[in-house]
Amino acid sequence: MTEASDTVAAARRIPLPRPGVGQTRARMAEMLRVDHAGEFAAVHIYRAQRAVLEGRKGKAAIAADLTEMEGHEAVHLARFEALLTENRVRPTAMIPLWKLAATALGAGTALISEKAAHACTEAVESVIEQHYADQIEEVRDRAPELAAELTRFREEELAHHDHAIAHGSREAPGYRLLSSVIKVGCKAAIKISERI
Repeated sequence: MTEASDTVAAARRIPLPRPGVGQTRARMAEMLRVDHAGEFAAVHIYRAQRAVLEGRKGKAAIAADLTEMEGHEAVHLARFEALLTENRVRPTAMIPLWKLAATALGAGTALISEKAAHACTEAVESVIEQHYADQIEEVRDRAPELAAELTRFREEELAHHDHAIAHGSREAPGYRLLSSVIKVGCKAAIKISERI
């Protein structure tokens, strides 16, 4: 791809500002709501995976990794909770459903295998890091402090993604199908959480 086509492709992913009074605030509310929901779900995915794998023979290393990654997501979640409060934005009404779905996804993939748990991480983080990249471009000029925070969060999500690949995510049973289903689910959850 050329630099011009990269710019055009990036521009297609970034929502254009809506015209009208209050629309910038409405867009910021959508962003914060979906980011909060995503971090909330990530905490519950890792927590459920850890609950399945922790204490099992030979699983100390992955349990420690899951604890560390859950800690990163908890920091992100706390920041978005604060931003929701500061900006007087309500969280998505879907939080109870996302908790159930994230817990089921985390426990289910961990029960399949350690590599399936890593495949879950890779799939989720690939969607989230791209989502953050798009948001960073969108807010860079009008909210540089938020862009800097999103950049830091994105780097941590990329580290989780890369860690999962290094630990065999692509060797999981049914990897392609599992990855595709998780990615579709994440993208749908993003769109729903922005609106509801």
